[in-house]
Amino acid sequence: MDEVTPAPRKKHPWLRRASKVLLALVVLIAGYVGYVAFRAAQPFTLPAPTGPYAVGRTLFDRTDETRTDPLAPTPGMPRELSVWLWYPASPGPGAQPAPYAPDAWAGLHLGGLAGLGETGFAGVHDHAFADVPAAAGRFPVVVLEPGLGFAAPQYTALAEDLASHGYLVAGVTPTYSANLTVLKGRAVAATKAGNPPEFGAGDLHGAQAQTIGDRLVGIWAADASFTAAQVAALDRETGLFAGHVDAAATVYLGHSFGGAAALEACRSDAHCAGAADLDGTQYGTVVHSGLAKPMLLIGGGHSCVTGTCQPAGPSDQSDRDTARALLSAGTAPAWCYRISGAEHFDFSDYGLYYLAAPIRSQLALGPIDGSDALTITTAYLTAFLDHVSRGLPEPLLTGPSPYPQVEPQPR
Repeated sequence: MDEVTPAPRKKHPWLRRASKVLLALVVLIAGYVGYVAFRAAQPFTLPAPTGPYAVGRTLFDRTDETRTDPLAPTPGMPRELSVWLWYPASPGPGAQPAPYAPDAWAGLHLGGLAGLGETGFAGVHDHAFADVPAAAGRFPVVVLEPGLGFAAPQYTALAEDLASHGYLVAGVTPTYSANLTVLKGRAVAATKAGNPPEFGAGDLHGAQAQTIGDRLVGIWAADASFTAAQVAALDRETGLFAGHVDAAATVYLGHSFGGAAALEACRSDAHCAGAADLDGTQYGTVVHSGLAKPMLLIGGGHSCVTGTCQPAGPSDQSDRDTARALLSAGTAPAWCYRISGAEHFDFSDYGLYYLAAPIRSQLALGPIDGSDALTITTAYLTAFLDHVSRGLPEPLLTGPSPYPQVEPQPR
């Protein structure tokens, strides 16, 4: 019997269509991955400082032997801190640029696959010169504290701009609270005590969060005042800053939880001329005792940390009520603003990096251009610093804003 050869089965039309769609999707994804890799590898320069001074930068570690570190993984250790100091400089021939994230600090870059979608730190160019002489003159001290999980170098654009206006900006990274700190060349990670996993979930002023926040803000405030004293001591030592530090007027500045710490540090420091809080809900004794020094609160477009907002939930309402308590108890001038279109991360360098869309969507970045957000922030910070530390009149604080994104908040 002759064998019957079966007729070839026809491919169903839906299968052909699915194959074409799948192929197109693969091509699209491959093209997007290639685009992301290209963008992330492009060199990038931070916004230029707007002040008259060139900027220098130096790094140093300090140990506070008077404090046992409650956040360290090993009991009984003294509190160790890393300080980045940006300052008005007089760079000579041969001055070398200061790398954005030198050595182990490069670990601040996102790791794993996510890191492929973030601007490479080796290609980020800042405007500071490394370890060059300070400019002629004496300059007020500004202590800068980052948000929880962040580190000082992630505020380079802001710090460089303030330094260019004649300020010694000491960025202190809160050891064991930051995701990464570098001490004596070694990378140090956060601990559960320094960055409690239960903190930040839900209402930031719920019973447990309030207890954690009040405890932690005291440690950070002590870090800030210790750093201010260390910078003041440089004026009396031989070195780059001998005769250049005006420690009579110290201003504390911080972002997020660092903003709360700045207010608390100012409360307890007789040399504090004022404090600025960038989008940080407040904690500590200062909330109820108030601040007897001038205060600047700047929030994102939907933030309640300035005391005025339409709360979207219990957490927002707690932020608003806390800020109102702080402002009501204060006895000195306070200025409050919100920046429309800005969100929480826009007060750091994150708004300036290239970030692939899937990464950016997971971060608190608003529709405002990142450079615009920092331009506005540093303009108001400079006006505040000039007013409280140098006694200069600053119409920006009281008059109409030249920035349409700025919303003055009533007291």
